[in-house]
Amino acid sequence: MSENATEVLVGGVVLAAAIGFFVYAGQVTGFESGGDSYPLSASFRSADGIGVGTDVRLAGVRVGSVTALDLNPVTFRADVDFTVAGGIEIPDDTQAVIASEGLLGGNFLELVPGGSAFNLAPGDEVYETQSAVSLTTLILRAVGGGDE
Repeated sequence: MSENATEVLVGGVVLAAAIGFFVYAGQVTGFESGGDSYPLSASFRSADGIGVGTDVRLAGVRVGSVTALDLNPVTFRADVDFTVAGGIEIPDDTQAVIASEGLLGGNFLELVPGGSAFNLAPGDEVYETQSAVSLTTLILRAVGGGDE
C-alpha cells in the first residue's frame, strides 16, 4: 500500500507543478482572465522587437498588452493593436514608442502621454509613433564615424 501512496503523492506534486507553470506562463505572456480594458491601435514604420503579448507600459507600469501585429499592405507600415486597462484615460496627443528595457532586455510599447484635455476613446488610433532604435545601426555609425 505504501508504494501506491507514494505514486499518488508524486502524481499530486507533478500536477501542482504543472498548474503552477500554466499560471506563471499566463502571467508572463499577458494572458488575462476577464478584466476591464479597451482597444487602441498605432502604426509604426518598424515594429522590431515587439509581438503579440508584449507589455504596454505607462510611466514604467504595465497597463496593457499588444493583441495583434499586422503589415498594412497599402502603407507598408506595421499596424499594432493593443489594450489599455479600463480605468486609465489616455490623452489624444499621446505618443506610442517602442522602447527597450536595456542593452540585453526585450522591447515594450511605451505610452508617453501629452497634455491634451481630450482623451482617446476605445478603438481610436495613436497617431504619434516612434519605432525602435536599431542597436546595429547605432554601432555602425559610431564605428564608421560618418552620417549615412
